[in-house]
Amino acid sequence: MSQTTLDDDELFGEAANEIRTDVESSLETTRAALPDTETIWTVEADNSLGVLNALHSALETGDAATHLRDAKKWYTMGKRADAFDDAEDLDAEIERLETIVEDLETAHEQVGDLTRTVPELRSMLDEVDTTEERDESD
Repeated sequence: MSQTTLDDDELFGEAANEIRTDVESSLETTRAALPDTETIWTVEADNSLGVLNALHSALETGDAATHLRDAKKWYTMGKRADAFDDAEDLDAEIERLETIVEDLETAHEQVGDLTRTVPELRSMLDEVDTTEERDESD
């Protein structure tokens, strides 16, 4: 029976390649999970609240943050193990996607705040109009 033996360097090299592949795969999945630009840019609705609700939904990051976290986890593991000969491209892509996800989350939160504020403002303005009409009729 023939048995192949691998030395530690070969095993480490193989593991390093697998880690890089995992990071690249997670980054690709992150990019695929990001919202479509047209969905964010082109929103149709009958009123401002409808536009805000559609935009709020469009700005959701979905699974992108989870996939990015996986990429960062494997990248950190590989970096600490000094498994990468050249990882600047991975680092740059992680930073770029991290900025995009953070900006999407911030915008999502801001639009969510507006979605709650606009109906409140409408009610307050309606009350002012009603009070004004009542005062004019007296």
